[in-house]
Amino acid sequence: MKASIVISIWGFLLSMTLASCNFFSSSSGSVVRATGVPYEVVVVADHSLWNDAVGNKIKDELQRTVPGLPQAEPSMRITHVDPADFNGIMTYVRNILMVEVDPSRYTKVSFNTEKDRWSSGQVVVHVTSPEKAMLHDYLEQHPGQLVDYYTKVEMSRMAQVLRKTHSTWIENKLKEKFGIVLYVPEEFGSYKDSTDFFWSSNNANTGRMDIVVYTFPYTDEQTFTKEYLVARRNSMLGANIPGSFPGSHMATDTNNVSYTATTQRGKYCGVLRGLWQMEGDMMGGPFVSYARVDETQNRVVVAEGFVYSPETDKRTYIRRLEGALHTLLLPGESDAQEEQPKPEVNE
Repeated sequence: MKASIVISIWGFLLSMTLASCNFFSSSSGSVVRATGVPYEVVVVADHSLWNDAVGNKIKDELQRTVPGLPQAEPSMRITHVDPADFNGIMTYVRNILMVEVDPSRYTKVSFNTEKDRWSSGQVVVHVTSPEKAMLHDYLEQHPGQLVDYYTKVEMSRMAQVLRKTHSTWIENKLKEKFGIVLYVPEEFGSYKDSTDFFWSSNNANTGRMDIVVYTFPYTDEQTFTKEYLVARRNSMLGANIPGSFPGSHMATDTNNVSYTATTQRGKYCGVLRGLWQMEGDMMGGPFVSYARVDETQNRVVVAEGFVYSPETDKRTYIRRLEGALHTLLLPGESDAQEEQPKPEVNE
């Protein structure tokens, strides 16, 4: 059915309290810190709705496959609770989705967000509709909106954690070499430094994570195409990341790579996401790459994270690396310019 849909979004600034205490002082008094793990959502919805078609649609949306992984892994972990049972510690979870269908209270589908409703560092999304069918139609027409929003929130949280706890010596190396800021996980303890290329790693036996940064001159807008950035990636990583056997080197699996355009601190950012492989070797895994223009030096700065973790899930590792990429600051930029996560408005 054709739905008349109006979306109202409450703007908010995402904040995380990283102090060691369990409470913080606010204008409303002491508030408990948010609980739960990253990428976990508590969905508060009536049982009849949750077990109907619209509930199945919400499950499908929140459990969309994480893009760019070699095996299918769901985006979010879902816990469902009926409104009558939503109380106590359940109200402290970091991500909450409240869904209500009531023709006596609502005349249109609406999405609203708020922060710190019951706990510090919490995000609550309210979805309301007069009819199940109208809500189902909206979700059909706007695929990925819910999961994209929660993913952006979690990436922002991860970046905030890394700003507090990261490898300071890698931070200093990148400042000296490129004049940029990038906060990588503190367990990164090795690096390779060559002309216009920097490679650091945690060198873990399980869940190995690597971050590379490289630059090249900016010529024109054609730089920001999938074909051009993949070619540059193959050239830079092929020359600097060898495999275990003579002649083996890193390359991009061109059958499994995507390109999307986004913004970072208000500036254009090209994102490559997909799979890497070792030519001449039996290795591979997922990667994500951010490319941005440094206008002060007329160059492209690329920051990339890639994972090698055979026979294990890779979602957590690649998301941690992408959280690090969110901290990238080019010359003249500051953390104050960070864009706050908000749902996309599609009418």
